[in-house]
Amino acid sequence: MNLKGKSFLKLLDFSPAEIEGLIDLAAELKAKKKAGIAHDVCRGKNIALIFEKTSTRTRCSFEVAGHDLGMGVTYLDPSGSQIGKKESIADTARVLGRMFDGIEYRGFEQERVEELAKYAGVPVWNGLTNEFHPTQILADFLTIKEKFGKLKGIKLVYMGDARYNMGNSLMVGCAKLGLDFVACAPEKYFPDKALIAECEKLAAESGASLSFETEPRSAVENADVIYTDVWVSMGEPVEVWEERINELGAYQVNAKLMAGAKDTAVFMHCLPAFHDLKTSVGREMGEKFGRTEMEVTDEVFESAQSIVFDEAENRMHTIKAVMAATLADI
Repeated sequence: MNLKGKSFLKLLDFSPAEIEGLIDLAAELKAKKKAGIAHDVCRGKNIALIFEKTSTRTRCSFEVAGHDLGMGVTYLDPSGSQIGKKESIADTARVLGRMFDGIEYRGFEQERVEELAKYAGVPVWNGLTNEFHPTQILADFLTIKEKFGKLKGIKLVYMGDARYNMGNSLMVGCAKLGLDFVACAPEKYFPDKALIAECEKLAAESGASLSFETEPRSAVENADVIYTDVWVSMGEPVEVWEERINELGAYQVNAKLMAGAKDTAVFMHCLPAFHDLKTSVGREMGEKFGRTEMEVTDEVFESAQSIVFDEAENRMHTIKAVMAATLADI
C-alpha cells in the first residue's frame, strides 16, 4: 500500500486491497496506542481542519490522532474560515496548501472537498460530505472485524434513510470488501440508482450482494449487523421531522427487530443517536410528536449487543491510519 500524497475523498477511489490495508494499519496503530508505544511518524507536520458542519467525534478524532502522530493541528470552525464566502474554495485550498501538510474538510457537497483536493497540492481528507462519509466506514469495518474476525460474508442491514452519506458509503464499502449489504426503508429512501449500478459491478468482483427491502422483519433475517442513523440529517430543516417519523417509524431498531437477526448480531450507529430525551433536539421532538425514542430504542442502544462506543473510538484509530498513510512513509 503506497498512498503517500493521495487524498482520501471517497471509498470509490480506492481498491479493496488499499481499504483493507488502511483497516490493518488502524489496528496496528490502535495496538501501539494501547501499549503506550510512540508512533509520531508525522512529527514536524501541520494539518488544518475545516469544519463547515461541527462534530464531536470527527473533530476529536482528527485532533487526537494528529497529536499522536506528532503534528500541529489548526481547527477552523464555520466562523473561523472565509471559505466560499469572501474566498473561493480554490483560493482557500491554494493558501492552506502553502501552510499545511494536509487538510481535512467536513461540510456540504462532495464537489467542495473534491475542489479543495484539486487545488491544495497536499492530501485532503473527507470528514463528511452530503454524499459520502469514508472515514466513518473505515471505523465501522474495523469494529466489525474486531467483533467477528472477518468482513467478507458479513450481512449488514442499514435501517432507514439510505439516500445520503451513510447509506451510500456503507453500500460502497460492502460492495468493495465482500459484505452483504441490505438497505431497508420505503423505496423513496433507497440510494441513487446510478450509485447502486456502480456498486453492483463492484459486488460482482468481491462476492458481495446488494439488496433493497421494504419489510424490516425479512430484511434482518440472518443479519450480523443492524445499523441505523438519525432520521433527519444535519442541515435539514426541522420541518422534515414529521414526515420522517411518519414514514420511518416502522423502521426503528428495537428489541423485537434485533431478535429477528442472528443471536450474535450487533447494533451499530454512527452517532449522535436520539435514543432518549436527554438532548435538546430529542426533548423538542419528543414533546412535539409524543415519542421518547426515534431511530433506535434506549433498550437496544444500551444493550450488550450495542457496539456504538467501540465504533466511536475507532474513528480516531482509522483517521490516524488515513493521515499516516497519506503523509508518512508507511
